[in-house]
This record gives sequence, C-alpha cells and structure tokens, in this order.
Amino acid sequence: MPLHVPPAPAPALRSVLAALGSPAAVRQAPTPSLRALTGPPTPELPLPVHVLDRLTGDGPFRTRLTGWRFLIRSNDRAVAAADSMLTPDGWTFSHFFEGPYLNSTERALRQAESLPADCQPRLLSIPALYMLTLWLHGDPGADASSGAPAPGDVLIPLAPAPPGIAAHRPRTVADLLPALALRLTPAPTAKTTPLLGQPA
Repeated sequence: MPLHVPPAPAPALRSVLAALGSPAAVRQAPTPSLRALTGPPTPELPLPVHVLDRLTGDGPFRTRLTGWRFLIRSNDRAVAAADSMLTPDGWTFSHFFEGPYLNSTERALRQAESLPADCQPRLLSIPALYMLTLWLHGDPGADASSGAPAPGDVLIPLAPAPPGIAAHRPRTVADLLPALALRLTPAPTAKTTPLLGQPA
C-alpha cells in the first residue's frame, strides 16, 4: 500500500526543529537515546494525531485533531518521537518521548506498506481504552486535520494494546470500533424478584 504521508503544518515542524536545536530541551527530555546521539537528528514521517472522545457501537465516529507526531531519526533508525500541539497561539512543541509506541508505530507503518490500497496514515487515540492505533484513511488526498474514520478505513492497534485486542492485526473501522464500544458498555444489572411480603 503506497503511504501518502500528509505534510505537517510548517509551524509544527518548525517548533520541533527548534526543540531539537535546543540543548536544554534535549537534555531535559526523558529520552536517553536522543541525548546520546552522535549524528544529527531529523524529524520525519509526520503523522496527525486524532482523538476519539466518544466511542459508540453504531457510530458515527467523530475525531478531533490534537497534534502532529514526528519520528526522530538518526543514522537510519528512529530514536525518539516528538509531538507538537495546537494552542490558541498556534502550533508549539509539546514533548519528546521514546518507548514501545515508537517501535510499534514503525512496525505498523511497514505493515501498511504491504496492504493493497493507497491510504493516508494517521494516528487515532482512544483515551477511554488507553489505546493507540495507526489509522489508514482511505482517501489519500484528504485534509489530514479533519475527517472521521470511514467504515472501510483500516486500523492497526499499536502495542501495547488493551487486553483481548491483538496488536498489529489490521481490522476495518466497521469491525474494530463497535467491538471496542462493547467494552465500554456497562453490563446490565440483574433484576431481582422481591420476596413475598416485601414491597415491590
């Protein structure tokens, strides 16, 4: 699947480049790999981060853009990621990080390249389940800052995934999101029959 990576807003990229150029920002980041670099780091593969605040079984599924995530590469490997976020004053650098989602994102992007259709890669966060997925939007030319998951779009859960959800198993929105919604639906409480002589 050819990936049509959308261009990040120029101010978002500039904010990350400025942070990478700041020894204080890099030194204070909880990213040993980034602090130990010998070569120049480069922000690549910008992915818009969308959040799904309300998960229902029947949709429609609406998202909101919260930021852009860049993979920071050095010597042909990802060593960290950097997030920028939208504030009332515009795009600003948020933080550097590393950890399991970094390698998982790279793995999911490689998986996406082996799928048959063109797509636009995004990240979809589902806070209610502490879950992050690679969202393969079926319209490669769409505005990356808006739009909702379409039933035929593909989601690849990133590791670590919630218990019972297979990480790195691609599933369509129509298949995965309703199944996730069931996890958030409270189980019906058993209705007890009143004993004889008790008020109903």
